[in-house]
Amino acid sequence: MDEYDIVVLGGGSGSLVATAAAETGLEAAVVEPGPLGGACITRGCVPSKALIHRADVVTDVRNAEAFDVDARLEGVEYGEITAAIHDTVYEKADNQASNLRDSEGVSLYRGDGRFVDDRTLEIEPVDESEDERAAKIRGETVVVAVGGRPTVPPIDGLDDVAYLTSDDALFLAERPDELVIVGGGYIGAELGYFFAAVGTEVSIVGRSDRLVPREDDDVSAVVTESLANYCDVYTGYEAAEVGTDGDAVVVTAEPSGDDGDAGNESGDAVELAADELLLAAGRRPNTDTLGVEATGVETDDRGYVETDQFLKTSADGVWALGDVVEDQPYKHAADYEARVVAENVLEESQRAVDYEAMPHAIFTEPQVASVGRTEGELADDGRDYETETVPYDAAPMGMILEADDGFVKAIAGPDGEILGCHVVGPQASSLIHEVVVAMDSGGGTVDDVAGSVHVHPALNEVVYAAFDELADTDYSTAPDWRDVGGRD
Repeated sequence: MDEYDIVVLGGGSGSLVATAAAETGLEAAVVEPGPLGGACITRGCVPSKALIHRADVVTDVRNAEAFDVDARLEGVEYGEITAAIHDTVYEKADNQASNLRDSEGVSLYRGDGRFVDDRTLEIEPVDESEDERAAKIRGETVVVAVGGRPTVPPIDGLDDVAYLTSDDALFLAERPDELVIVGGGYIGAELGYFFAAVGTEVSIVGRSDRLVPREDDDVSAVVTESLANYCDVYTGYEAAEVGTDGDAVVVTAEPSGDDGDAGNESGDAVELAADELLLAAGRRPNTDTLGVEATGVETDDRGYVETDQFLKTSADGVWALGDVVEDQPYKHAADYEARVVAENVLEESQRAVDYEAMPHAIFTEPQVASVGRTEGELADDGRDYETETVPYDAAPMGMILEADDGFVKAIAGPDGEILGCHVVGPQASSLIHEVVVAMDSGGGTVDDVAGSVHVHPALNEVVYAAFDELADTDYSTAPDWRDVGGRD
């Protein structure tokens, strides 16, 4: 049995802990059966955003007339798009595998790891070649970072029907003419926008009364309304049964009960037929493949690993990060958690995770980004707060872009502490970081944002304007262009 100072289960963000350990002179191992880099590189955020960029280009061409530009969309080479993206992301995964193999002090095991006890693992290779044999390894420290996979909901008839998950839908050789998406969260919303933009007739079925229901109410309302321009949206519905009719898959969707009959005035069941069915009902942790019952690692009833504030599990010497930990299912959160675990393991620190300023984004049309609390969460907690919402066209660049449904919503406590910010519109995923830095710097007040000098004319002035409304300042230079072009 080979023994290591650190064994990392998962070749995504967790591999940072292994390489950091090797740089300090320790012996480390990484166990990964699939492509290196985690789901984000080959099955998630990078390829999906590459697809969405193409959708944005298509949308810009179709909307060019609004800017007095004569442009026509002659066609979309769908198969060439997906093939090019596939080749790029898998080249990156292959390069990461090569880099890891070349790292002094790191051993790469290409296989599935399963616990024998708290820190001993059996490796079942994915390729039983001369270089990939079954093995048993042990780590003085073990990091569980095996990620997650798409959830397959219990729908009657699903066992007899072919379906796609987000893993499958990214690299289709041909564009489906019709697509039903089950799931109204960010995955369903993003893929719904992409497929609809490139010409597929899309229907989205979501349980809640609005899409992306975990967002601030004002945000999810805009996303739901906007996507209804691209797709047939059935909010307040759930998929009750699936079947086939010839070559078509047929989804029977019924009112979910909790949210009334939103999306269908009669409240009756609807039948949706399409070429393809895409399940986008969330993700689940891969802990069921690890044999955690042989360890002292405790999981909750959904399989997520339970950790303390330092990301240490209930088993001595075992840590966890990424999608197996429920709190923040984002790649950037996993990268942050990897830094925390590396520091706590290698430096014996006591650094606790802090998610208060953890941002996230949704790449629909319009784009969405958020950090901190929503207004609904604060109201439910009985917290005192103030909020200001400023539309994009308050700033000259927002007016120029004609981002009519864009806005920045700033939320602060009575003392000026930033409690949350929600951005809808072009470049939202970049604009939010001004607020993230302010929240993360230790002060985190509205004056920290409003008191900074902002480039003119740029979209960051919308953020400035929203926080200036909340700030206690005697002299404001925040722009307001809502008095031109018929705006008010």
